[in-house]
Amino acid sequence: MNLLEEVIHYYQTNQAGFWQATQQHLVLSSAAMLISLVVGLPIGIWIAHRTRIAQVTINIFNSLRVIPSLAILFLVLPYLGLGFTPSLVALTFLAFTPVLINTYTGLRGVDRSVIESATGMGMSKKQILFQIEIPLAIPAIVTGIRIASVEVISSATLASFIGGGGLGDFITRGFALFDVPIMLVGAIPVALLALASESVWSIFLFLYQKPYAA
Repeated sequence: MNLLEEVIHYYQTNQAGFWQATQQHLVLSSAAMLISLVVGLPIGIWIAHRTRIAQVTINIFNSLRVIPSLAILFLVLPYLGLGFTPSLVALTFLAFTPVLINTYTGLRGVDRSVIESATGMGMSKKQILFQIEIPLAIPAIVTGIRIASVEVISSATLASFIGGGGLGDFITRGFALFDVPIMLVGAIPVALLALASESVWSIFLFLYQKPYAA
């Protein structure tokens, strides 16, 4: 059998395990993204209107971005042990930074003259935020979400190193057994999921910007 046939054969003989791992991967990635959005978006909005606090916060999280994903997983290991929870914490931390920074950047990038005009028209700060600042910042915010989702889906494969499950189990198993087909059964779906996430957010951004371009 050629390589593709071996991959298909292994998938067919291990379908139950494959779909269970896929479900674990999606749950882990989705939960990490959801938490990062619930926490990161409000903080990004809050610091965008507080320059001094923003500079310190952004500098801290920018410096933390250099920490490799695998290192983050092992840093939480002594405190949270093995399994789903430490994997979720590590991936949430990974997703949080681009969401926070892009939210801040998007809001700070709104033309000040637009805000001054809205203030002159008698709009409240809340109205300006929800009717002007956030809509204009959406492209930057969505870009941050897109980056975070791709990073999380890809890095979720590393969760298998600390018992977090997911499609990374097939990749690590393939490495351990020096079996490329097993490894590809995990790697190919992860690549497809990352591409799908990238495409969905890109399409959303295109559709959002299209009326303004017209």
